[in-house]
Amino acid sequence: MRVYPAVFALGLRRYSAYRAATFAGLLTNCVFGVINALVLLALFAVRPQINGYDSGDAVTQVFVAQSLIAAVAVMGPPLDLDERVRSGAVATDLLRPVSLTAWWLFDDLGRAAFQLLFRSVPTFGVGALLFDLRLPDCALRWTAVLASFALAVVVSFGLRYLYALSGFWLLDTRGVWAVAGLLGPVAAGMLLPLPLFPAAIGEVLRLLPWASMVQVPADVLLGKDTLPGGGVPGGLAVQAAWAVVLLALGAWTATRATRRVVVQGG
Repeated sequence: MRVYPAVFALGLRRYSAYRAATFAGLLTNCVFGVINALVLLALFAVRPQINGYDSGDAVTQVFVAQSLIAAVAVMGPPLDLDERVRSGAVATDLLRPVSLTAWWLFDDLGRAAFQLLFRSVPTFGVGALLFDLRLPDCALRWTAVLASFALAVVVSFGLRYLYALSGFWLLDTRGVWAVAGLLGPVAAGMLLPLPLFPAAIGEVLRLLPWASMVQVPADVLLGKDTLPGGGVPGGLAVQAAWAVVLLALGAWTATRATRRVVVQGG
């Protein structure tokens, strides 16, 4: 079992090497967060309430989205597994006496841990300094928020792992990522809070796995009773359910996919 903490540490250390890129990403998240927040403040100045959201809720959701954008990688980058499947290097991965799914999960958790510490926290801190964000008022709510963020990372991995495994059949996942990169941020609430959609559409989108990466964590932080299940426990339950389903589906798909390994050029 010691191999998985080592893989986690390796993923964290690898991403800590890109300090300039981390700072550039942090600056980008802060700038876009401020721009989006100002646009939504102008919108709510005309209409103070939209499907249970007011201006404070919307601005808080914006900075949750910008804080999580790197950690959940809803717009990429893909897992390194994508390229390894395309090149055939995944054959080496299959020789390891460990689960392919668990190996890449812990590698991605290391990446996400670095992003949460060095991009998510500073981005949300800038938002809290510039705007009146709605923050949890007790330790229990903060614990729920941290649990929700962790589940968002696992759900994100589950989806991106399935995208990567599609390469065993397609050989190239760039088409899959082109579609996911367009639809994922919308369904997650990354580009626009889901409560700003027509109510029926927003309710359906909240039940899909992408919402568990951004909108559900934002609503958990806000303590909204519009979460699936009627509150914070229901929102966490939906995230946990998607995490279990996606990991199980990924493990099953990996078992099927490894029967179709094609090492290009040989």
